Amino acid sequence: MSSFVIEGGHKLSGSIEPQGAKNEALEVISAVLLTEDEVTISNVPEILDVKNLILLLEDIGVQVQRLEKGVFSFRAADLKEDYIDSEEFVRKCARLRGSVMVVGPLLARFGHAFFPKPGGDKIGRRRVDTHIQGMVNLGARLTYDQGLRAFYLDCRKSEGRHLKGSYMLLDEASVTGTANILMAAVLSEGTTTIYNAACEPYVQQLCRMLIAMGADIQGVGSNLLTINGVDRLHGTTHRILPDMIEVGSFIGMAAMNRSSITIRNVSYGNLGIIPECFRRLGIRLEQRGDDIFVSAQDCYEIESFLDGSILTLSDAPWPGLTPDLLSVMLVVATQCKGSVLIHQKMFESRLFFVDKLIDMGAQIILCDPHRAVVIGHDHRITLKAGTMLSPDIRAGIALLIAAMSARGTSVISNIEQIDRGYEDIDLRLNALGACIKRLD
Repeated sequence: MSSFVIEGGHKLSGSIEPQGAKNEALEVISAVLLTEDEVTISNVPEILDVKNLILLLEDIGVQVQRLEKGVFSFRAADLKEDYIDSEEFVRKCARLRGSVMVVGPLLARFGHAFFPKPGGDKIGRRRVDTHIQGMVNLGARLTYDQGLRAFYLDCRKSEGRHLKGSYMLLDEASVTGTANILMAAVLSEGTTTIYNAACEPYVQQLCRMLIAMGADIQGVGSNLLTINGVDRLHGTTHRILPDMIEVGSFIGMAAMNRSSITIRNVSYGNLGIIPECFRRLGIRLEQRGDDIFVSAQDCYEIESFLDGSILTLSDAPWPGLTPDLLSVMLVVATQCKGSVLIHQKMFESRLFFVDKLIDMGAQIILCDPHRAVVIGHDHRITLKAGTMLSPDIRAGIALLIAAMSARGTSVISNIEQIDRGYEDIDLRLNALGACIKRLD
């Protein structure tokens, strides 16, 4: 198990550029399965989750070439159809959260696919009902393989069945669920209507890529998508957006360390409410073209609501605040002036890392698995260094931010979780002035 050793208290300066978006990468890379033609994708983050998905595609038979850093070409012409029904494939999928995104393309391409319970972060129950019900709505038959502990979806034309478009109202605006159903629907017969669809920028990006491949999708950017199925898709080129979670993480690091940094090429128009949420925490941000400048502040004061009540930051479907940044905002609030209620609605275990922050000296009241009240120190009391374990990607980066601002030397183990979502994060932050050492 690898670790980070972090010497806290170092000021940051300079500029940093966010990597490509992890969540978009998992979607658009899975979409290459929908065509036999070559698809080239750039700004690919070369992080653990993405690398593992690419290896999975290679196991299926996709020809992958790394043209240069962050640029890959994919050609899914000669796939191993028997392999996707194998126990080995199902076991590999079960260990990789991003594997859920290959189900829709495989079902559209071959008419059958296993859907094992996905792995990934230990942040509570993650439902896959929306994915599966969407496939059933398109005409797939659902069974459960007790031996493999996986669902099996089948709509093979050889059995007189194939995917047919239908109207569906999703029970939740699931990002991955919407993407999965969308990828199955583009090669279905007839028209599919997805209401209460997720409309995050990454889903919009997937739609644009599929349209460039020949798909007929209307309503991009809204929660009502209409897909007219086509017979085949062709190749294309696509560039992945900057990762909004990295952008938010860098803003938090600058604030906690009372430092000035420039975050370059952030695709500001696709950040939604994120900059405003940090401003509500009292952090001064300045948009400079497509860059964000975060100025050094000795104090940042949390806003109250207009009636004087305590500010609440909670996650919500886009254009609301992404749940992936609440852990970062919680850490930033520990050194603010004022108090804030953090309400993590989606995952019931994501706030459990706060006990580590409390051990470091933070004033946090964990109300229940979903809510925590943070009482800021206003930098009068510096967090103490500690020894911690990263439970998931987002808590891991939040603990790293805390350690960078703490007094003394901290150790974070299980950093493989952080590596799943952040590429070379230690090297990139050290270039800004941090002092982070990796121990393998």
